[in-house]
Amino acid sequence: MKVLLVCSSGGHFKGLQQLHPFWENHERVWVSFRTATTESALTGERVYWAYSPTNRHLPNLCRNLLLAFQVINKTRPDLILSTGAGVAVPFLIIGKLFGSQTAFVESVTRIQTLSLSARLILPFLSVLYVQWPQLQARYPQAELIIPQETL
Repeated sequence: MKVLLVCSSGGHFKGLQQLHPFWENHERVWVSFRTATTESALTGERVYWAYSPTNRHLPNLCRNLLLAFQVINKTRPDLILSTGAGVAVPFLIIGKLFGSQTAFVESVTRIQTLSLSARLILPFLSVLYVQWPQLQARYPQAELIIPQETL
């Protein structure tokens, strides 16, 4: 299976890295922001660098929209997996329109409400994962995953 992993840098990147038992045995392509941490961690990986910032920055939204179209058209992923945030929106929407399965793992910091990114892409998701029972109760279509540290 070919997997496109999309996330911003920082905690979203760390969250997606922690899912390595899932993606490490699949053909994969990354999309993230170029930082010293992401460059170092993704050495040897196939990576496309997205444009940052994404919040309320119309030119970068347009650049990331074009990048999403180009990357998805070129790589044709079976699954697009994201831990957020705004950079994931164009990739998940375009990916769903191209026939990819789409999955979004909501941040562990979101207990009562979904993030803006999750709310925007909800109609385009194959599956939404949340990490709190309170959030799943509010969005019953979501699947609950429990972080290993809390077990």
